[in-house]
Amino acid sequence: MAAEQPIISGMAGRYATALYELAQDAKSIDVVKADLDRFAGLLEGSGDLVRLVRSPVFTAEEQTKAIEAVLAKAKISGLAGKFISTVASNRRLFAIGQMIAGFNALVSQARGETRAEVTVAEKLDDKHLATLKEAIIASTKQKNVELDVKIDPSILGGLKVKIGSRMIDASLKTKLNSIRNAMKEVR
Repeated sequence: MAAEQPIISGMAGRYATALYELAQDAKSIDVVKADLDRFAGLLEGSGDLVRLVRSPVFTAEEQTKAIEAVLAKAKISGLAGKFISTVASNRRLFAIGQMIAGFNALVSQARGETRAEVTVAEKLDDKHLATLKEAIIASTKQKNVELDVKIDPSILGGLKVKIGSRMIDASLKTKLNSIRNAMKEVR
């Protein structure tokens, strides 16, 4: 069904698809996914790494050398390490986040999983995560749901949930903006 197909397109989609096919042939999808997730975690935790990845100021050689040092330190090697190095040498490192997301979408699709992107203001404990997962399973009628939880303090409270093309925004920031707009109309 077309509605269940993840949208993997553009340059990042081609890279993600190529990596997925290579990992599938090498029977190392789980290892590659774990390494890519670890690299994504490094990106989330380091402003300097984000600047290196996104800045056009660095040459391909500088980016490749720096990324290879980061990969060695993080013990990311094999197919995922070669992939990230190749992306750097091809000057496509700015899209690595989209490539990782595309790869994860392909893995989820192959496993029959539904991915839900959840944005919260602060870290949720395991009990709240389990409750949220149960609520999403009940509303989507899917048996296999994976949560990608992102923390964004700017939403103030509540949460945002995105499943495929559907978005539920129950954040405090959005509710306050709605009230502000309603107040402006009253004047």
